[in-house]
Amino acid sequence: MKANIALAALLAATALSTSVIAQAAEMTDGEIRKVDKDSKKLTIRHGEIKSLDMPGMTMVFQVKDPAVLDRVKAGDKIRFKVEKNASGFVVTELQPAAK
Repeated sequence: MKANIALAALLAATALSTSVIAQAAEMTDGEIRKVDKDSKKLTIRHGEIKSLDMPGMTMVFQVKDPAVLDRVKAGDKIRFKVEKNASGFVVTELQPAAK
């Protein structure tokens, strides 16, 4: 009985971690609308962010790595990853969109 409960718990934890990894790996299409180096933020018009259950819209994001602000400009088409933390939504990875 204890072995069955332990196995069920392990399977549930594995399924949950797999789901979290799949969500974290999701890239979203977007377009840079504004780069604000002083506040270390990007305004991005983006498509649906499924992992956050967020529809497409334009919004301001913090960036995990401020160096990314030197690599983008308004109008750039991008693909990015975003996470929600205590301070808001943070871009954790950003790359140019395929042309």
